Amino acid sequence: MLRLRAICPFSWRVFQFRPFSCEPLISQMNKCTDEEQIFDLIEKNKAILSEKQLGCAFNVLWQFQKQKTSLLKKVECVRGHPQFLTLRNLTTNKMEFMNDDTLVNVLYITQQFAVEAHDPLVEALVTEAWRRLERFDIDVLSKFSSCLADQHLHLSPLMGKIADIVNRNLETIQDLRSLSVLMVSISSLISQRFQEQLVNKTELLFDTVDSSQVSIARRIVQFLRNIKYSYYPLLEKCNEVFLSNVNHLDLESISKILNLYHSLQFHNFEFIIKAKKRLTEMIPLFDHPASFVKLFVALGPLAGPEEKKQLKSTMLLMSEELTSQQALAVMGAMEEMESRNSRLIKKIASILHKHLDSYKPIELLKITQALIFLHFQSKELFVKLRELLLSYLKISVAPSEICILVCAISMLPSPHLDEAGISRIEAVLPQCDLGDLNGFATSVLRWIQYDHMYLDSNTGKQLKLLQKLDHYAHQRLQKCNNLNLLWEEIKSLKGDWFADSLLEETVATLQHLMDEINHRNVARIASFISRTNYLNTLLLDRIASVVIQQIEKIHPFAILAIILPFSILNYDPPQRDEFLRTCIQHLNSYLDSLDPLILVFLGFSLATLEYFPEDLLKAIFNIKFLAKLDSQLELLCSSLNMRVQFRLMELNRAVFLECPEYQIPWFHDRFCQQQYNKDIGSMNGAQQQIYKMLGEVLGGINFVKASVRTPYYHTIDFECILDKRKKPLPYGSHNITLGKLPEMHWGSNTQIVGSRLPPGAERIALEFLDSRAFCRNIPHLKGKSAMKKRHLEILGYHVIQIPHFEWNSMALSTKDARMDYLRERIFGEGKSCL
Repeated sequence: MLRLRAICPFSWRVFQFRPFSCEPLISQMNKCTDEEQIFDLIEKNKAILSEKQLGCAFNVLWQFQKQKTSLLKKVECVRGHPQFLTLRNLTTNKMEFMNDDTLVNVLYITQQFAVEAHDPLVEALVTEAWRRLERFDIDVLSKFSSCLADQHLHLSPLMGKIADIVNRNLETIQDLRSLSVLMVSISSLISQRFQEQLVNKTELLFDTVDSSQVSIARRIVQFLRNIKYSYYPLLEKCNEVFLSNVNHLDLESISKILNLYHSLQFHNFEFIIKAKKRLTEMIPLFDHPASFVKLFVALGPLAGPEEKKQLKSTMLLMSEELTSQQALAVMGAMEEMESRNSRLIKKIASILHKHLDSYKPIELLKITQALIFLHFQSKELFVKLRELLLSYLKISVAPSEICILVCAISMLPSPHLDEAGISRIEAVLPQCDLGDLNGFATSVLRWIQYDHMYLDSNTGKQLKLLQKLDHYAHQRLQKCNNLNLLWEEIKSLKGDWFADSLLEETVATLQHLMDEINHRNVARIASFISRTNYLNTLLLDRIASVVIQQIEKIHPFAILAIILPFSILNYDPPQRDEFLRTCIQHLNSYLDSLDPLILVFLGFSLATLEYFPEDLLKAIFNIKFLAKLDSQLELLCSSLNMRVQFRLMELNRAVFLECPEYQIPWFHDRFCQQQYNKDIGSMNGAQQQIYKMLGEVLGGINFVKASVRTPYYHTIDFECILDKRKKPLPYGSHNITLGKLPEMHWGSNTQIVGSRLPPGAERIALEFLDSRAFCRNIPHLKGKSAMKKRHLEILGYHVIQIPHFEWNSMALSTKDARMDYLRERIFGEGKSCL
């Protein structure tokens, strides 16, 4: 024994000072019941702890945390413990001996304990992991990428190296869980080609994943959101996973999914209904502000009247406990809910006011927009808002941030800027994209309008600034040589400045790049054209051609966006029948899965083009569909709800009048009566002028009716009746006050043609068409006006349309010329009623 001690003195010392228990240390750690026991083991064994034991200690500490509530408080306690510092120091010395999995797991856990990124341990772990990067297996690589993302290193060279490794090894990767983590982490760095490869790989692997893997599906949707690609086949597959697990989803998961869907503009009626039910069940479960705010934000926009009332009353009780960020989230949700609860608005506004100094510029813009939308008035709050925005503007250098600040200032009372503020704008103009330039222009136009109202003298400076904005915007368009990059800049452009100054050149640039239109971007370009009302036949012909050639690669959910510009602008491409037939055939197998409101809008768009596919119409006009639509209408904001109902009515009217062979009944009488009884109606100046002149042309005011409602509730500006000899017939006594709408004088149940007219007589409908009835760039009648003309003719009218550009032309600049114009249009050349 003595000889053994002499040979191995070091080993003997270690053995002599081991803890009393001979059980392996890792087993002891795994049997600990709280953090103090772990820290006690670390303190007693710090001289002999191996890299495996250090990794185990981190792991057990984190397992304790995951089982507890009030996570942040517990994390702080652990992070501040003296033995946690010991653990970190020991790990720094032993990390090079750790295996890859342990190394990255320790990094992950230190971040969960909110150890700062600049901490020596975290920096050393990241450096060591970078050194080993090429040998990491896919699981370790994905976890490491997630750690880097948590440190906001999405754009770092290290993340670029990870993206390269994924790219080189993509064919061999078979684990979708790990791949989905990597996809989210590297999404900011990858090319469009690599994005498509990842999407294709994900599709191939998706069926290998268990249907309960909600986290994988959520990460896939997050990846699609990050790369701004609404790839419907994958979204549908992910949505099926969410639907099958919706009863087990917690508040956090539902909130994230709804936010992702909103960003991608992906709407699934079935998921929203089930999510709403699940969230409603949670209302009694949350009495803590942090959780209840999250519930309020997720459920509020979906909730019915009773749920909204309950949410608002509970929020009012909790409002005193809200943090600055929670108050901001609530205000944003109230804006989305179109809330008019003045008590809650006032309460949340007071919290925002108290914390105003802590908000970033983008948050100040959100606050400004919400307060103005909700009609909240507070001079004190708006003065402080303005002061803060101006103080940020003095020090800000980023173009997008300066644009945000200027936009918020322009919404407030006294919106104009001084010389210094205008100089800040001018300094960043060369760096601005089209979105920022449009934001600045919108703000400047607000200043001009305000200054005009208050006779301010700053208009000259603002007009000069507008000229500079024009210059840089045109310059940017002229340099653009990539359609997808152009789309990113123009997709949200709107407003008077864009329409008046940039639209024509933007369309010209799109036309120049139209060979780049393909299955992936065709719906986006079509959507842009729909918004602009600008008819460019070459672009629309290219869209139709791409659809016909690449229809198998275009998801049916995109068909509405593609058809819309043709419908709105009333344009038939050369291959009209093939184009529409291709779209509808591609859509037919999806009729049961499309959201009801999408089908309604699609049916109406096709009706304006005089295209009435029977399968689509039968899918819409049945009891089951209409009941489903009613359920969905409850989830929509009031404006969209009403728009959908009007579109359904208009589609019903079009099918009833134009396709009687389908035997679809007219069932909107009650709806139309309710809506039109609310509408007083009024005539503009041109209409009043025409009304008086028609009285003179026809031989008296009793020969013309103004603002007439026809059967099936079209409203026409003026009506007169001519007998078979073209002589006007009087209406008798009808006391019309200019601007007031009379009762509809046909019964909606009367015969369509020749109703209550003498033999040979005909009804004349005169319609004054303002600029909204025509395409923006050419005098081409738009779809709704053309459809209305067809319907009036079916009802037995001879329709006379008076375009604004004819009525206001130099040729009709005198009363006599206008009188002759009306006579010619009503009676024919050289004819007169007198």
